[in-house]
Amino acid sequence: MGVCFVLSLTAACAGWQESGTGRHGGSPGKRYTLTGKIVSVDKNSHRVTIAHQAISGYMGAMVMPFALEDNTFLDVMEPGDDIKATLVVASRASWLEDISLSHEVGGQSGMGQTNPVPDPQPGESVPDFALINQDGQRIDLGRYRGKALLLTFIYTRCPLPDYCILMSNNFAEIDKALQNDPALFARTHLLSISFDPEHDTPQALRSYGEVYAGKQPGEAFNHWEFASGTPNEVKDVTHFFGLSYWPDSGQIVHSLRTAIITPDGKIYKIYKGNEWKPADVLNDLRNMKLS
Repeated sequence: MGVCFVLSLTAACAGWQESGTGRHGGSPGKRYTLTGKIVSVDKNSHRVTIAHQAISGYMGAMVMPFALEDNTFLDVMEPGDDIKATLVVASRASWLEDISLSHEVGGQSGMGQTNPVPDPQPGESVPDFALINQDGQRIDLGRYRGKALLLTFIYTRCPLPDYCILMSNNFAEIDKALQNDPALFARTHLLSISFDPEHDTPQALRSYGEVYAGKQPGEAFNHWEFASGTPNEVKDVTHFFGLSYWPDSGQIVHSLRTAIITPDGKIYKIYKGNEWKPADVLNDLRNMKLS
């Protein structure tokens, strides 16, 4: 059993005014109570992504980023923390204040890691992780040496259009574009890895993949594969790429990571979140030295 502590950070310590105008200026905004679980923390953008419950009078339950202004909050937040806060929605901005965090110390919940893990850096070698693909075959990342590997993480039951569904739609667009460039198509491979091994069996991955790959049966997975593995295998690969995930209310709360791996098995680029576009990836692939 872990030890749980509760940390409260009030508007006063963040430097906001009680009127709600604060550093954002303008007229006071409407206030809503927000409760949920932290998915990821981005200190560069001063944002925290939260899987939140329905916000009465404003929006349903979903996963989305929220703005913060003070690094005091960001320095103590961790993925997996329970959070309660006031969401302030003004005419031109929204942000969180009056934050309370509940953090479990010395324990770990869920299937994946709850402590933040540094992302691998460009040039870092990627371990030869072993997985099981949609055909029930054992694969390892070493088999893709000689090609640029574009890799992302999904789970097939994900209901959010801007999370796993978006990742798969983006990959489908990339795969289609690469087919129009035979030379680049031959030098690349796509891999979607599920972090839900209990439900995402090879059969489930094949059914899911056929929808997105959009090719004839028997050909759909030559260029774009779908894979998972044992819980420990999945944990190892997600941990390396800095992905956080854990079960919550019948679904899985998770962050997002997409990566390009060079033909010699090293990190070329990591895309965090869901703001990247297929054109960004295609440009990066074309700019790589794939000869």
